[in-house]
Amino acid sequence: MARKRQKFPAFKKIIKPTDARVAVKVKKAKENQEIRRVEQTPSSLFFEYNTQLGPPYRILVDTNFINFSIQNKLDMFESLMDCLCAKSTPCIPDCVYGELEKLGRQYRVALRILNDPRVNRLPCDHKGTYADDCLVKRATQHRCYIVATCDRELKRRIRKIPGVPIMFISNHKYVIERMPDNINY
Repeated sequence: MARKRQKFPAFKKIIKPTDARVAVKVKKAKENQEIRRVEQTPSSLFFEYNTQLGPPYRILVDTNFINFSIQNKLDMFESLMDCLCAKSTPCIPDCVYGELEKLGRQYRVALRILNDPRVNRLPCDHKGTYADDCLVKRATQHRCYIVATCDRELKRRIRKIPGVPIMFISNHKYVIERMPDNINY
């Protein structure tokens, strides 16, 4: 004689939304939820065009941009004029000087370029010589700069800042990205 098996119901048990176990999860989710802050965009960004940018352009220069300029045999001042078709002043923070001095004798040509009187030196108030954070901070505060870099990570961080163009080296010439008038030829 075969045993008869107990039959189970075909439906699943569902917890009611008013159950205490569900209410605890909702409370925890609300507590863990972060407050999101959206920065107010400055009034100089009219229709996403930065009206603070205009000749003479001020260019924040990163360490690797100087090094790639030397490797590609580009004169920084002439190439900036060719790219922007206007007068431009390279601005170099103290932390970029510090990075180049740390790199040693190999980069003494870059230091010689930075000692040119046409270069504007910017004092830094932070400790250390990490230049990327300093460049991003200056670009977000003032938005009157074009940031010149060949560093992918720094470019990614600057793309998040509205209205700040990025200059980099491509095909042995300077190229500018996110410039309103699209000056590149």
